[in-house]
Amino acid sequence: MTETVLITGASRGIGLELTRQFAQAGARVIAACRHPERAPELNRLAADTQGRVSVQPLDVTQPAQVAALAAVMQGLALDILINNAGAFGPVAPFGETDEAAWIETFRINTVAPLKLMEALADSVAASERRLMVNMTSKMGSIADNRSGGLYIYRSTKAALNAVVASAAHDLRPRGITVVAQHPGWVRTDMGGPNGEISVQESATALRGIFARLGPDDSGRFIDIDGGDIPW
Repeated sequence: MTETVLITGASRGIGLELTRQFAQAGARVIAACRHPERAPELNRLAADTQGRVSVQPLDVTQPAQVAALAAVMQGLALDILINNAGAFGPVAPFGETDEAAWIETFRINTVAPLKLMEALADSVAASERRLMVNMTSKMGSIADNRSGGLYIYRSTKAALNAVVASAAHDLRPRGITVVAQHPGWVRTDMGGPNGEISVQESATALRGIFARLGPDDSGRFIDIDGGDIPW
C-alpha cells in the first residue's frame, strides 16, 4: 500500500531531500512550504515524479493556512506527518536576547508543530502507520547542554520536546506514535557548512528510523543513530 507523507519546510535542506527520497521510494508526498513560487527545486521535483509530489502553500505560523491544509487533507489518510519547518532565531549573548525574535521563533518551532498535529490528527489516525515526527535538535536537551548560550533556539526546541511528550500521551488512545527526532548536525543553511553529515545522509538515516517506529516508541527523543537523547 502506498504511504502518504506530509512534510513541512519542504522547499530546501532536509525537507526537500526527504521529499525526494520518499517520492523515489514510491510514496505520495504532500510537500508544504511558505512560498511555492520561490521553490524551483521542489517544483521541478514535483514535475518529475508523475504526480507523487504535490506542493502546498503553508506558513506554519498562519492559522488560516494550517486550516486550509487540513481541509485539503480532510477524508484522506496520512501515514506520516513530518513537522520539519523550523527557525534558528538570532544568536545573542546573555543580556542581549531579542524578545520579539524569541517569541516569533517559539511560534515557528513550538506552537506550530502542535497546531499541525491537532489539525491533522484525524488524517493520521485514519492511516496504517499513524506516525507524527517532530524535527527537534539535540540542542534542546537540557541534560546535554554543556556550553550555554543559544537561548532562543535551545529553549524553543526544549519546549517542543515537552509538547511531544504530552502529545504522545494524549494521542496514544488513537494509536498515533509521536516522536521528537534529531536529524544530526547537517550541512544546511541552518546547520552551517561545518555540519557532520550531508542532507542526503541525514534523510536516508531518518527514513530508516521512521520505518522502524511503532507505538512503543511514542514519546521518545531520538538521535540520528536511532538511540535516545537525554531530556
